[in-house]
Amino acid sequence: MASVVVTLKIMPESPDSDLSAIETEAMKDIVAMYGKIETRSEKIPIAFGLSSLNLKFVIDESRGSTEVLERKLEQIPHVNSVEVIDVRRAIG
Repeated sequence: MASVVVTLKIMPESPDSDLSAIETEAMKDIVAMYGKIETRSEKIPIAFGLSSLNLKFVIDESRGSTEVLERKLEQIPHVNSVEVIDVRRAIG
């Protein structure tokens, strides 16, 4: 099976939400669900001091949907929403 690169966009509840704490908890959930995998995070400014946390990670496509992970990440304190914004098949 091929690998896929998944990008999740995590929106905090407010500009005052601690994105570092959200990132730490999200990484724990990702590792718990998929094991130790390659991940990358990026904070993207949205507006009026609000930033999203975009997480990219690589998983085997046989793992299927990320819906369970998305619902789990939504339970992290101060997270407003989680959505998959990109899924790409890895080449090579």
